[in-house]
Amino acid sequence: MATCFRLRSCLALHLPRTPPSRVLRPRADYPVARIRGYARGPARLSSALLRTDGFVGGSWLSAAATFPVHDPASGAELGLVADCGVPEARAAVRAAYEAFCSWRGVSAKERSSLLRKWYNLMIQNKDDLAKIITAESGKPLQEAQGEILYSANFLEWFSEEARRIYGDIIYTPAKEKRGLVLKQPLGVAAVITPWNFPSAMITRKVGAALAAGCTVVVKPAEDTPFSALALAALADQAGIPPGVYNVIPCSQKKAKEVGEALCTDPLVSKISFTGSTATGKVLLHHAANSVKRVSMELGGHAPFIVFDSANVDQAVAGAMASKFRNSGQTCVCSNRFLVQRGIHDSFVKKFAEAIKTNLHVGNGFEERTTQGPLINEKAVEKVEKHVSDAISKGATVVTGGKRHQVGKNFFEPTLLSNVTQDMLCSQEETFGPVAPVIKFDTEEEAVAIANVADVGLAGYFYSQDPAQIWRVAERLEVGMVGVNEGLISSVECPFGGVKQSGLGREGSKYGIDEYLELKYVCFGGL
Repeated sequence: MATCFRLRSCLALHLPRTPPSRVLRPRADYPVARIRGYARGPARLSSALLRTDGFVGGSWLSAAATFPVHDPASGAELGLVADCGVPEARAAVRAAYEAFCSWRGVSAKERSSLLRKWYNLMIQNKDDLAKIITAESGKPLQEAQGEILYSANFLEWFSEEARRIYGDIIYTPAKEKRGLVLKQPLGVAAVITPWNFPSAMITRKVGAALAAGCTVVVKPAEDTPFSALALAALADQAGIPPGVYNVIPCSQKKAKEVGEALCTDPLVSKISFTGSTATGKVLLHHAANSVKRVSMELGGHAPFIVFDSANVDQAVAGAMASKFRNSGQTCVCSNRFLVQRGIHDSFVKKFAEAIKTNLHVGNGFEERTTQGPLINEKAVEKVEKHVSDAISKGATVVTGGKRHQVGKNFFEPTLLSNVTQDMLCSQEETFGPVAPVIKFDTEEEAVAIANVADVGLAGYFYSQDPAQIWRVAERLEVGMVGVNEGLISSVECPFGGVKQSGLGREGSKYGIDEYLELKYVCFGGL
């Protein structure tokens, strides 16, 4: 738990300040990003919410360099964003630390009120925020609108949880003593977020942190910084005090050094990261040297099991929702479809029909689109690699299987049958619109295949057998299970995984505990 000191007197001895004239330049005119039009028409994005500079200590701050952000659908440059480095990261941490010294003393009711105002502003600006998501991530506009509501709901939820942080009184064996358990905020939290949910992954962490009394420094993904900066503009409007919410965008080139700076800064008490397991391990290593509290939501490899007793139509509907949301680019997307022999052919046939009938590939701003682009060329290449590997080892392409003609970052929704466990798509998270189907015979076989992965974020299965439902739900080695349901995320429920899928839980009443420290007080002489 952080202890507040006057930075001017003591921290300057250990952490040399960066000359403001060299790196950080406050912008009085509050510049906005110049967003270019799309090949299919103007983007019509709100200039009021588009920012290109970092947000530190309540001010918009430029950096010595910038980096481009591109529309993954067309490849067009959306704008140039401040490329913050280690000096900016250190400055943001200092601003957050200074703000923490007062924010921790703000009443729970007032913190709750400010978070609620932030939530209200998100709802008022939901359409403009959704357009920003679609522009920078390619996500279909309808899905982006859903993400904004989901994102805002975390602020609403934690505005309520802020007033429900309770301690305990313990009666000890000694009559003259009482034990008190206090819950106190950890301090500065460094929040590192991914591109696939550029708004919700921020509010799920930041809402809990601010409700607990912590302050934050957010490093958004280099592909999608505009959403984080738009949230900063609204936080400022809501009256969130300077330094409580800070954003330092940076390019992929600087991401490694900025991440290390945040994880090793002695003023940072907490690291919260959502991203790949490989990157999570690197950040854990950095955080270990100063024994920081860490939350990690890492990679998944979700099994989707369909037993013979399942309702096939329900299973297909769940598979569509679970697999193809955001073009398969979510950490809880089903990655392996395990279908029991007796129902296999019927499921594959209906699944293929649903894919062909209901999924439409295109630019996210087009009303008919359900499948947008993958985030970049590297993502498309990985999907191609998984499909070609499966075909070379005997898999059958039922539908799809190649890049879509609409653009280089688009891939056809793909269904593969005759998939075996030695194929890459069975062993690795694809993170794309590919549904590989593996046939199995027994419940034990299905559970064994599902649990062979070294990660365990989400798992799904369909069955109408009550006894089987209890058995499988308890035996699946994952942090979240969907039973006869393909969409499981909710602000009220704990989100997180087991094994190498991460540490801790986000959302729900448990999420705020990740930003609180327990303190035991022995009160004697009674």
